[in-house]
Amino acid sequence: MKISLDYNSPIPLHIQIEEQIREAIKDDEYQNGAKIPNEVSLSKQLGISRSTLRQSINKLVYEGLLTRKKGVGTFVKKAAISSKAQNWLSFSQEMKALGIVPKNYELHVSWVKANKELSMFFNLEENARILKLERLRGNEDIPFVYFVSYFNPRIGLTGNEDFSKPLYDILAHYNSIAKLSKEEISAVKADAFFAQKLEINEGDPILRRKRFVFDPGNRPLEWNDGYYRADSFTYTLEFDREV
Repeated sequence: MKISLDYNSPIPLHIQIEEQIREAIKDDEYQNGAKIPNEVSLSKQLGISRSTLRQSINKLVYEGLLTRKKGVGTFVKKAAISSKAQNWLSFSQEMKALGIVPKNYELHVSWVKANKELSMFFNLEENARILKLERLRGNEDIPFVYFVSYFNPRIGLTGNEDFSKPLYDILAHYNSIAKLSKEEISAVKADAFFAQKLEINEGDPILRRKRFVFDPGNRPLEWNDGYYRADSFTYTLEFDREV
């Protein structure tokens, strides 16, 4: 694996390494779950500390591009079947497309310290201060989703914005355009907090929809967790097969 670093570049070394590994593992030789060089040899080759290298690898492991096997090494994760849902919509757009008038039941804004996951996602130091937005939303009859969003500090949000307005319009005002959304959906049980917010019973099934939003330069803008009443949300994917 060939990696070259520009020590005079304003781009941090761990980001240079991350991007070069990301490109290197696209080669055919790595696409079947091949092992990448171990951290000791790679850090010596590059003349950097293992902690700097580990920061780069941790990011790629988090993104699901690499996987670690304890006592064995780090491997390129075999490509999984995936789909890209084109023209993804914000919650307000989704509701309007269904003829539903969205309603905000609660809205909370606060500044919090980024945990390890958020720090890795936004490329921040752990415990960096970031903006957190919580919204309980639904239709005129019931609240059916609780959103928790975290935003990249580089956007420049102050916390005084009118978050009752469309979120991505607000980001666009700060020249941060939402271009790409990556999503994960899983089923979980409602704890006491979400049961109370969504007006269901504790232990009832809810859907957790994680959305990672990036700008045209593939820089992270938002980490969003949406917790939906299971009886209110259907996720549909449409595939167009070439024939």
